[in-house]
Parts: sequence; C-alpha cells; structure tokens
Amino acid sequence: MKKILISFAVLCLCTGAMAQLKPRPDAFPPVDEDWPTKAVSMADTPEEMASWDRYPTYETYLAMMQRWAAEYPQICSVDTIGLSINGRLILSMHIEGGDADAVRPQFFYSSTIHGDEVTGYVMMLHLIDTLLSSYGTSEPLTDLVNSVAIYINPLSNPDGTYYVSNATVQGSRRYNARGVDLNRNYPDPFGTTKEALQPENEAMIEYVSNHRFRMSANLHGGSEVMNYPWDCFTSLQNPHPESAWWQEVCRRFVDTARVYGPSHFRDVNTQGWIAGGDWYVIHGGRQDYMNYYHDCLELTMELSTQKTLSSNRLPEYWNFLAPSLINYIREVLTLPGSVDVPTVDAVQWVEVYPNPVATSLTVTGLTAGAAVEVVDLTGRVVATVVPHGATALVDVARLPSGVYLLKAEGRVAKFVKR
Repeated sequence: MKKILISFAVLCLCTGAMAQLKPRPDAFPPVDEDWPTKAVSMADTPEEMASWDRYPTYETYLAMMQRWAAEYPQICSVDTIGLSINGRLILSMHIEGGDADAVRPQFFYSSTIHGDEVTGYVMMLHLIDTLLSSYGTSEPLTDLVNSVAIYINPLSNPDGTYYVSNATVQGSRRYNARGVDLNRNYPDPFGTTKEALQPENEAMIEYVSNHRFRMSANLHGGSEVMNYPWDCFTSLQNPHPESAWWQEVCRRFVDTARVYGPSHFRDVNTQGWIAGGDWYVIHGGRQDYMNYYHDCLELTMELSTQKTLSSNRLPEYWNFLAPSLINYIREVLTLPGSVDVPTVDAVQWVEVYPNPVATSLTVTGLTAGAAVEVVDLTGRVVATVVPHGATALVDVARLPSGVYLLKAEGRVAKFVKR
C-alpha cells in the first residue's frame, strides 16, 4: 500500500507578520458580509447539486446523505449524531471499505459549527461524493477508503445555517437557536465555559466519546489559515507538545493548496498557518477539547475569506482545496502506531458516559469484583466502586467541578465533572 503525501517547497516565514495579523473571524460578533452583493443559489433536489455551484436546502442535504447510503451500502452508512434545538438532524457519514475485520485508524471531519460559515459544508458534501464515486475506479482514493475509517459531519449547527428557513442559507447566523456560540461551549481544559452545555455539543461529545478518532479537523470560514492548538494559550505561554509536527502538517496542506490556488491562504500571515492563541486566545473551543480530552489531533481549518461564498465560487474553492483535504486524511496513516490502533468494535474498552457528567457516571466493559477508582489530577483517589457485573454506576455528585481520571483494570478514561 502506497502512502502518498503531496508536499512542496516551504515558503519562507515572515517573522514580522505576527504584528499585523488579521483579526480572528470567530473572536468577534458576526459581521454583515453585504448580502446584496452575493449570488447565493439553492438546490431544491440532489440533482441540482451536480455542478456543485449551489448550496443545498436542508431537505436536499438529507436526501443527499440518504441517497449515498442507499447507493454505496458496502462502504458507507449514515450515523445520527443527535438533534439540534429545533429538531434538525446532525449527521455523520461513515466511509470504510475493504476487509470488514481489518483494523483501521479513525479520522473525523466536522464543519460549520458556526452556522454562517458554510464553505466547509459544501466542501464536505463534495468530498463524500468524491470518495464514494471514485471507489473502485481511482486507485489512490480506493486505497484511502480501504485504509482509514473516515467519518464526515458536514453540518454541525443546522439551526444556525438554516436560521431563516430550511430553503436558504441566506440570513444564516453564527449561533445556535439559543444564541450560543457552539465554539465557546465545549468543556475547557484550561479555563471556564460560560453557558450550559448545548444539545448540539452534548450530542457531539457523546459521539466522539464512542469512537477512537486519532485525527480530525473542524472547518470554519472568514479567513484562510490553518489554526493549530492551543487556542487557550499563546505558543510562548504553553506550546502544544506536537507543535513542530503540526507546523509540518499545516505546511503540507497550504503548499499543496497554493499549487492550485496561488493567491490563497495569505490573508492572516505569510505562511498560511498559525498557533491558535498566537492569533487570538479563546476558551471553550472544540479544538482544545478534542486534543485534551480525547487525545485526538484536531486543528481548525479556516477555508475561505468570506464566511458565505457566492455559490458560483464554490467549484473554484473545491479545485484548490480538494487535494489538501484528501491528503489531510492520509496524515493519519503517518502517526506512530496508527495502523495498529484498534477500533471500538475490535477491543472491549472501558467506556464512561455521559461525559461531561453532573451526578452519576455509567461505566461499561468491566469485570465483576474488579475495583473502579476515580482519581483527581493530583493523584488522590476520591471515589471507589466494586461492580457486580460489566456495568457500574459511580456517584460523582459531590465531587467539585473539574477533570478526573477513572481507572479500571489498568485502563483509564478521562471525564469532566460539571
């Protein structure tokens, strides 16, 4: 099996660029992007999405996901992550081919946590279509689908995207139906989260907790830059332990994109990537949550200088982004031990839910009589339970809010007490 990562010469870094950074688009209240100048066309049927120069209505989006699952049942299925506040579906397409018993690393793309940043939404739908329709005809893409368990969530904030109605993304907004910024609402490993955990994020947390994603990306719009962790700190305060690796991954993504679109990924700084906190410090973001709580290497991809592109520009963006988006999935095959990482189905793991938890934590995959310990981050055992079967309930209601480890038979799970 060939593992190919397209890379090109490193563009010179501009050390002075940091002094005049473009403001981070998700750090401020949303800005009116002059809607009258935009040509936003909507697709009322999956057939109207064939040229990929429209945005799908909500019903068209659902129909596309269902059609793919029906047309390619051997290599894909649709997972329901959960429901938005207004009852819209939050979906994920699971794509995986080859030997059903093979062990593959798990990869996750998720887009449009900010409802008005919809370029990534269409890019992810186009990516799903490309991976599925190319299976068996394109050797590199067939090899990729046979080597990686790929999960793609095209739209994680449907109430924000279809704020006006299911028929249009015009008038979409950043927030969910309660006016909460979902990318400030995740449990923060280094600070506090202002609002109560929202249903969209609660469902996403449960979903990622039930998987073993090794690598992921959270897709945004408003700038063009690769934003790697941490978001909670500047790189001088607390650099991510894999910052050198992140910079190489970002360089490969940007260099490849610039081959097909030389003018792109230049609006924030010269190199096209930056540590999140060096751009703007935020708290409650999904990127830091995934890296800290799930040991998943996730970054934030800002894919378009406008949050909502005129729909006729969507094919242009696909043309220069597609090779990089595909190659970023391949990066998971270069991680140490990634080929040997078991899936949840391959090994019986100790699982905990809900996470975050307020009162009672359920632990599964246990052996009767084997003690389960809850340990705080100082190493002090704060609770012990001896299960009578494979499942146990652990009362954590009296514990202070914070991060804890649960230890069971040599296995460890990390959870958050709200």
